[in-house]
Amino acid sequence: MAKQNVAEQFVDILVRAGVERLYGVVGDSLNPVVDAVRRNSAIDWVHVRHEESAAFAAGAEAQITGKLTACAGSCGPGNLHLINGLYDAHRSMAPVLALASQIPSGEIGLGYFQETHPDRLFQECSHYSELISSPKQMPRLLQTAIQHAVGRSGVSVVCLPGDIAAEPAPEKAAETALVTSRPTVRPGDAEVDELVRLIDAADKVTLFCGSGTAGAHAEVMEFAEKIKSPIGHALRGKEWIQYDNRFDVGMSGLLGYGAAYEATHECDLLILLGTDFPYNAFLPDDVKIAQVDVRPEHLGRRSRLDLAVWGDVRETLRCLIPRVREKKNRRFLDKMLKKHADALEGVVKAYTRKVEKHVPIHPEYVASVLDELADDDTVFTVDTGMCNVWAARYITPNGRRRVIGSFSHGSMANALPMAIGAQFTDRDRQVVSMSGDGGFAMLMGDFLTLVQYDLPVKVVLFNNSSLGMVELEMLVAGLPSYGTTNKNPDFAAVARACGAHGARVEKPKDLAGALKSAFKHKGPALVDIVTDPNALSIPPRISAEMVTGFALSASKIVLDGGVGRMVQMARSNLRNVPRP
Repeated sequence: MAKQNVAEQFVDILVRAGVERLYGVVGDSLNPVVDAVRRNSAIDWVHVRHEESAAFAAGAEAQITGKLTACAGSCGPGNLHLINGLYDAHRSMAPVLALASQIPSGEIGLGYFQETHPDRLFQECSHYSELISSPKQMPRLLQTAIQHAVGRSGVSVVCLPGDIAAEPAPEKAAETALVTSRPTVRPGDAEVDELVRLIDAADKVTLFCGSGTAGAHAEVMEFAEKIKSPIGHALRGKEWIQYDNRFDVGMSGLLGYGAAYEATHECDLLILLGTDFPYNAFLPDDVKIAQVDVRPEHLGRRSRLDLAVWGDVRETLRCLIPRVREKKNRRFLDKMLKKHADALEGVVKAYTRKVEKHVPIHPEYVASVLDELADDDTVFTVDTGMCNVWAARYITPNGRRRVIGSFSHGSMANALPMAIGAQFTDRDRQVVSMSGDGGFAMLMGDFLTLVQYDLPVKVVLFNNSSLGMVELEMLVAGLPSYGTTNKNPDFAAVARACGAHGARVEKPKDLAGALKSAFKHKGPALVDIVTDPNALSIPPRISAEMVTGFALSASKIVLDGGVGRMVQMARSNLRNVPRP
């Protein structure tokens, strides 16, 4: 039996760790590893068209499965392309192992062709980033990297020069057991005692939930029932906590809706459950706050805390539920539920009623029809920008659907490559990429990856020929929009030219039929929907500064001869502006 080389040993360890695919673009420094993958039937090489897509795909697969995934880039420019997707995976706490191949080991530090130092470059977006400078470091270094990625839920980077990858692996190398899952963390008794005391002393308690409530839905509902608490959520908490939730008061933040803002500000005690909610301006500064999080470094970094509790949400609630006193008074809960219902009736549904003849099509209407027609277990991957808004407000979670986006990193162009990773986990599960025209165009080359592997991803393209969220940000800042328009092709024709199903929709009456046809198609499909560029996201709470910004923008546009646009904008958004 021929002796293994380092690349073969590397691939074998990935297989032992449960990795089924290695996403990347081939290159000379990667050749030994790619060849080792070719000869190992337990793992596949997924050839994407851009390494950024490889990292996004790996991150999405990790979020869907909860297991370690992997991506790779060749030396220099190749692995540099990984960095944006790795930042996203790391901030999403997705366990990803990235292989950054390196120039010949004897040339490092001498300004060689394509020389970079990836072990340094990736430090900020990883828990572990190290260079293999000798075969003797294998397999211990790779095993350590895997345990960092899995144990700390994030990215590890291994840099491997191509010449070392081709060298013989060390004989009798130790193969220790690999960590492939995380333990649960129970909070200390003193913290549980203090949290019980705070809850029992408060008349009005609100729960605000994030992605850390995954797997704790039943416990959160039981806890809310016992203490009569409304439940708000952050965007990453939506898929885990909004469904089957009779205590739901919506979402807070820039994409928010409903009564979550009021519920978090009018309570006596706010309990943050598994959320690292980034917008501290939406959090109160005059109520008591307790935070429960499995990541101790997240505790208190967004707001002043009266109590920090280090533990899993589910384990913490299992400690609390038997001990807190049941509250009998529902007045605060019922008041927040009514406010939430009124807000939904008057704001969120405004664009989805009586808009069947509106041209260009309201994007909210598109999202509402998509929500009705998609499967009960669909994975939605969502582009950053206005697609985040439409998904947050109109895609209905049910405990089986998944909604994945660049919700912490906020990168453009994430939806399509994330859909690739999501679809590889299960070809029979419906995967829908909710793409904006700007994001789709940025990594459009990887639509060819769908065709190459016949992945049945359905791209629903919200095509408003603009960078809508950036335009909104300019308006709020008191600036006229500039540099935000896109001159787009017929994306449906592009899809057909690539060998996929493509349809273009310009009238609302054609929307449902086009989506149904795309969903029935066995392979990849794209539905290019021309949407209203004047439809804006109106936050649930508008400050004086924001109103000033819109007024100033309006005057500037009028002075520039753009009065028609402002009239259209007013018509598009008048019903959505919350009343003072």
